[in-house]
Amino acid sequence: MSARSALSLLIIDDNPGSLEMLSSALAQPDLEILTASDPEVGLDLVHSRHPQIVLTDLIMPKMSGMDVLERIMEFDPATEVILMTAHYSTESAVEAIKKGAADYLNKPVSIAALREKIGGVVEIARKRQRASRLEDELLASAAFEGMVGNSPTMWDMFSRIRRVAPHYRAVLVTGETGTGKDLVAQALHRLSPAGQGRYVVLNCSAVVETLFESELFGHVRGSFTGASNDKAGLFEHAHGGTLFLDEIGDMPLATQAKLLRVLQNQEVQRVGSLTARKVDVRVVGATNHNLRAAIAEKRFREDLYYRLSMVEIKVPSLEERKEDLPLLERHLIAKFASQYGKEIRGLTRRAQIRLALHSWPGNVRELENVIGHACMMTLGDTLDVPDLPPYLLTGGQDESDAVLAVDPESSLGTLDEQERALIQRAMQAAEGNQSQAARTLRIGRDALRYKLKKHNL
Repeated sequence: MSARSALSLLIIDDNPGSLEMLSSALAQPDLEILTASDPEVGLDLVHSRHPQIVLTDLIMPKMSGMDVLERIMEFDPATEVILMTAHYSTESAVEAIKKGAADYLNKPVSIAALREKIGGVVEIARKRQRASRLEDELLASAAFEGMVGNSPTMWDMFSRIRRVAPHYRAVLVTGETGTGKDLVAQALHRLSPAGQGRYVVLNCSAVVETLFESELFGHVRGSFTGASNDKAGLFEHAHGGTLFLDEIGDMPLATQAKLLRVLQNQEVQRVGSLTARKVDVRVVGATNHNLRAAIAEKRFREDLYYRLSMVEIKVPSLEERKEDLPLLERHLIAKFASQYGKEIRGLTRRAQIRLALHSWPGNVRELENVIGHACMMTLGDTLDVPDLPPYLLTGGQDESDAVLAVDPESSLGTLDEQERALIQRAMQAAEGNQSQAARTLRIGRDALRYKLKKHNL
């Protein structure tokens, strides 16, 4: 088993004799034993080595085991923390369990009982590892033409794309803003016989109405003021390929009539020209509008709608496929980690919970923005709640959250500038205490010292 996938157990106890005895007693294959006689050193190991299990004494100088538990739960609630004490009380046991402890043991602890307890926790941690590997395999199998999904609605859409792509001449793709309608259009193009041809995009909401026909169909010299040369339109440019008309619901009615003729006859007539030109173009129209309502309001031609919607593909919103959220998170983390040159393992449990509770009105585009921001902001190898954009940080912030929370303006600048600003804020909040600043930033003290030198702080 690689060191990366091996499980690790951290033992924190101010008694060196206890550390040695427990390390020896709990040793087993594929379980790395880490030890710390100082709670602060133990917390540094938690942040740098990410042990799955922590066994800590309750009564220690400098910091109690209860404080250690709270710090670990702040960092990663998925860590299994077991407290040991010679001063057992029901009240403290209940308090520890409420704060997230996996168990609370009374000293002297039977070695046989402790081995059995740790063995059970190790088995749970191994199951989590296996589940994580299965999720990686699932992500690989759930990817389709740049899209990720394992929900029934997404598999139905993938199947529809496969069936439609070889045969369509015109397709309507509908769905809320940010759902990935452009990815569907690209998939249709790549899987169609026109896949080797050009893929041409026009955003209908971004074109001035008076230039629409010239943009789509081209014009001849002198056909209007400023037409100094003959110009081919996008239909001619896309000949042999695909034309993607994004936000087709915003197309002017006059242009809609001419588009309908092109779809029917597969020929275009440049503005000012008397001759038509044959084109071989597949057309994908996309909209987030209700076109039936637009037809009722006389803003969209009914005959064009039926021509396009002969084949309609609806892209589900993220709210409709919330079960895909963990897969999308893994996919986007891998994407941005590679883009930023960072090694990022994933999300803490509390960050996952925060994202799962969000309604995602901006759909996958919003999720991509959130994960990209978090990957940019994190200084550790695990994304946590404070790394998320400010609008997701609502209530319940502790001191370290407040240090790492940023305003929208702070998202400007390079990655190095972001890192430097975060380190400065952490050092100021810790009043120059490097150990405290390192814990706030979720990195080791050595890593902080390197970054302080790197940024000349």
